[in-house]
Amino acid sequence: MPGIDECLLEVMRLPGARGAAVVDWTSGLALGTTGESPNGDHEATAAETAEVARMAAEQPAFALPPPGGAGGPRPGPPVEDVIITTHTGYHVLRFVETAFDSSVFLYLWLDRAEGNLALARLRLGEMAERLVLA
Repeated sequence: MPGIDECLLEVMRLPGARGAAVVDWTSGLALGTTGESPNGDHEATAAETAEVARMAAEQPAFALPPPGGAGGPRPGPPVEDVIITTHTGYHVLRFVETAFDSSVFLYLWLDRAEGNLALARLRLGEMAERLVLA
């Protein structure tokens, strides 16, 4: 089970990966960063993406129960990931379920011309399941 540094190194192996971070969305603090940042400042990017994550995770419209009411509500944020598309790239925020308060997400900045959004989304999901936060 990889920790933050190992996870970020693995994320950067994705085709088209430009930068990545593990961010606490309640505080906006980066727990780890690697690669480039879209605005040149990893801490500012962490705070900005945390704002987006909070807006998505805290909206009742996204917390609808599953069809048929099976299984009841899941722990953690009701959103799995958020994808923002720009002219030159993709910004993917993948929420990580943790044993404590589940307020962490993986952030990936992916080059639009070189990256594969579907592959990145799948791999981020796998990494989020294996990530160990200590």
